Amino acid sequence: MPLHILLNGSQGRMGQAIAAAAPDRNAEITAAVDLGDDPASQVSNCDVIIDFSLREATRGIVELAAENGKAVVIGTTGHSPEEKEGIANLSSKIPMVWAGNYSTGVNLLFYLTRIAAEVLGEDFDCEVVEAHHRHKQDAPSGTAERLLEVLREARGLNTDSIVHGRSGITGERPRDQIGSHALRGGDVVGDHMAWFAGEGEKLELTHRATDRKIFAVGALRAAHWVVEQPPDLYSMQDVLGLQ
Repeated sequence: MPLHILLNGSQGRMGQAIAAAAPDRNAEITAAVDLGDDPASQVSNCDVIIDFSLREATRGIVELAAENGKAVVIGTTGHSPEEKEGIANLSSKIPMVWAGNYSTGVNLLFYLTRIAAEVLGEDFDCEVVEAHHRHKQDAPSGTAERLLEVLREARGLNTDSIVHGRSGITGERPRDQIGSHALRGGDVVGDHMAWFAGEGEKLELTHRATDRKIFAVGALRAAHWVVEQPPDLYSMQDVLGLQ
């Protein structure tokens, strides 16, 4: 029997990609909703809710999931710390996967970046470079923010260590600094690189996305996985067994 999905944000780029990929992944979109629709009338017919709508809509759809005991997969980003906390608290009632990027390759990049940062240590300077299409609204991307978080945690640094771009007479680069650089243009789906530079050698870990289908397939994989889990907040690292 296919997995029954309520898809919130069905008309967006990711929503359409998920709907297109679902039949080949043993999944069926039983309800496709967007702003202005009433998901409450459809929620009883689904096994899981996938939300790729807007930041402002996520809290409401997760509350609906919690009220009806439905697992949820969240793909929205850009929430404030307070918004993140409020949504995450609902994972005490339902299983929830929340990730800024559902690509299997990108999540392997997170894992390898952590290992590289721990092995290379402070002798290597680290930076994050990302590129996206001209229409992207935020910078850095959610994926780049996660890479920066991975590097900070591995190096034991706080958020003040991150520098977004450089200009003017910046002086010598401090050892405890992490650079973040965002490129925008054309129709780039998403490129991300963790860059490590030491004395006499350099390491680059890069992931390039060429089709949004990879994110849709990852979200559907997370949906199949999360319905079998107890209430808690999970990441795509958990889905892939990389934790």
